[in-house]
Amino acid sequence: MALWRLGFYGVAFRGALVVSYTVVMLLAVTVGICRRLDHADAERLRVSADLAAANERLAGTNARLAEANTRLVEANKRMHEAIDELGSFTYSVSHDLRAPLRSMSGFSRILMDEYAEDMPEQARGYLDRVQRSSDRMGALIDDLLAFSRLGRQPMSKREVDPAAIVSAVLAEQEGDRAGRPVRITVGDLPRGVADPVLLKVVYTNLLSNAVKFTRGRDPARIEIGSRRENGRVVFYVADNGAGFDPRYADKLFGVFQRLHRSEQFEGTGVGLALCQRVIARHGGRIWAEAAQGKGATFFFTLSEEVSA
Repeated sequence: MALWRLGFYGVAFRGALVVSYTVVMLLAVTVGICRRLDHADAERLRVSADLAAANERLAGTNARLAEANTRLVEANKRMHEAIDELGSFTYSVSHDLRAPLRSMSGFSRILMDEYAEDMPEQARGYLDRVQRSSDRMGALIDDLLAFSRLGRQPMSKREVDPAAIVSAVLAEQEGDRAGRPVRITVGDLPRGVADPVLLKVVYTNLLSNAVKFTRGRDPARIEIGSRRENGRVVFYVADNGAGFDPRYADKLFGVFQRLHRSEQFEGTGVGLALCQRVIARHGGRIWAEAAQGKGATFFFTLSEEVSA
């Protein structure tokens, strides 16, 4: 009987040990799970805090961008207002200058036509200088008005044929080349999208300059063509004329900027500024390469977008 009881208690003791071990293991697992949950909660809280801070920074950035955009819109509005005011001022001044200029030019012509024989040679020279100066001022006023109108003139883009435009310009300028050995080569001029009236302004000025600055060359050579660079069509007008110092190429396209003396080559210094404004309105760019005494080449694109 004692042995039976001893065996019973031994089994019971072993069972108690198993249960105790199981409870301890469950407690250990539970503690581990709780610790991991606490760590996960802490990580979640940290991520939430970081996200909240990032959102706060983003909100601040958006607010600053909105403020900057508002200032940009206001500055753009003021700029357009200033451009309109400048255009109106230029037109008004140019228009007001025409009346006295017409009088000066008209009376000087009358003096030259009717009283030249009664004047000393020196007086005729002075009067001739007055006449030439008034003519130059008239041309300058015309160019100023053209430059002013060009900034406000609505654009009408459509598919154009540059070859036809060049042909028309060359025909109009035929008198400027009369009696001179001028060899003109017209290469490939692919069709594109542009305002045909404004594109004609570009070719008119570039070709007029090419004819003017090749004066004295025998023969004068003018080449009109295009090439592809990085998927873009680049148009050009090249000549073998006087050229210019490439160090001053950045000055070419400013209003009233001239790299040659008026005694050498006539002009107002507005033509290339007109070209630059036209090309800029098309979203393209214009630039020049040259060497002193070895000619010049003017390049332009009608858009900075890569063509197909």
